[in-house]
This record gives sequence, C-alpha cells and structure tokens, in this order.
Amino acid sequence: MTRIKRGYIARRRRTKLRLFASSFRGAHSRLTRTMTQQRIRALVSAHRDRGKRKRDFRRLWITRINAVIHEMGVFYSYNQFIHNLYKKQLLLNRKILAQIALLNRSCLYTISNDIKK
Repeated sequence: MTRIKRGYIARRRRTKLRLFASSFRGAHSRLTRTMTQQRIRALVSAHRDRGKRKRDFRRLWITRINAVIHEMGVFYSYNQFIHNLYKKQLLLNRKILAQIALLNRSCLYTISNDIKK
C-alpha cells in the first residue's frame, strides 16, 4: 500500500501563525501552542488599546486646552469654555482646539472673545 501524504492546509495555517509570531521572544515564537496563545493575547491587547488610545488623546487635548485657557486668563474653567462654544454653535472639536492652542494662541484668544460676547 502506498503512503498517503496529508494536505497542506494545516501547514499553511501554521506558517501564517509563525509569520505573525516571528517577532515574539523565546517559546512564544517557536512552539505552535504557545504561539497561538500569544497571538490571541496580542490581538486582544491591540483591540483594547485602540480604545485606550482614543481616551488618552482626548485627555491630552483637554489638558492642553485647559492649560492655555488658564494661562490667558480668559475663562475660569475649561467647562465654561466648552459650554459657551456649544451655546454659540461653534463646532470645533477638541483636537482642533488643542492644535490651535499650541500653534496659534492669538486665534484661540479671538475665539474665546467671540464666545464671551
């Protein structure tokens, strides 16, 4: 009876897994079972940290805006500034406001004066 060779599908799957885990250290890049576990763990961390990155950047923007507002002495608090922005229907998000605060403070000063009126 002739020898029956198995297919290539499992090998192809493991090869893809090896390519993914090739940068891992130790057994995490050599043993198939631990590669699989580490791959799941890496993807979970990546998914979790995508949301965390959004929160972190929002916190950074709020901190920058707040620092410039307090430095200029225009508003007493960040909350009042944002509230007045919405009241005047100026639709500037926090990212843009933070960029304006960093690069062009006089423009932010002008915006805050327009809001006060």
